[in-house]
Amino acid sequence: MTGHRVNSLDQKKGNPVVASPYQRLQALGIDLPPAPPPIANFVTHVREGNMLYLSGQGPREPDGHLYAGKVGADVDIDSAYDHARLTGINLLAVMHDALGDLGRVKRIVKILGMVNAVPDFAEHPRVINGCSDLMMDVFGAAGSHARSAVGFGSLPGNITVEIEAIVALHE
Repeated sequence: MTGHRVNSLDQKKGNPVVASPYQRLQALGIDLPPAPPPIANFVTHVREGNMLYLSGQGPREPDGHLYAGKVGADVDIDSAYDHARLTGINLLAVMHDALGDLGRVKRIVKILGMVNAVPDFAEHPRVINGCSDLMMDVFGAAGSHARSAVGFGSLPGNITVEIEAIVALHE
């Protein structure tokens, strides 16, 4: 069961029991915040058939604080990685809100990570790994995804990162 964490064995069958996304979040010390509300004229997600499209989220703390600044100038790579991870937590909160159960996620299909960076910054993938690593930690192999990590001259509110996702759902 590559990519899946095993918590215990089913005593009757001797089969490993794979941790749920919520058990994995708990093991990571993560409590999902409420899904952040949209900041403009859009919805946080759209479900079409067995696909869930998540609008871009930013590095918003549960108290509403947004991390802002230019990566490569006033924000270092490690901090930006943490901001991308926080953004991933917000994406998980939207998924939970939309689905009622993260167990309905079949696979994280695609992530688009946008980094508010200085023009000569070249480490966008390292920053967006904050979100990608989290998806792997929470969903195991189902968290493995296609991805783009790109730089932008600015993002709304001067936030450091914005990330959107496409998610496949179980039938």
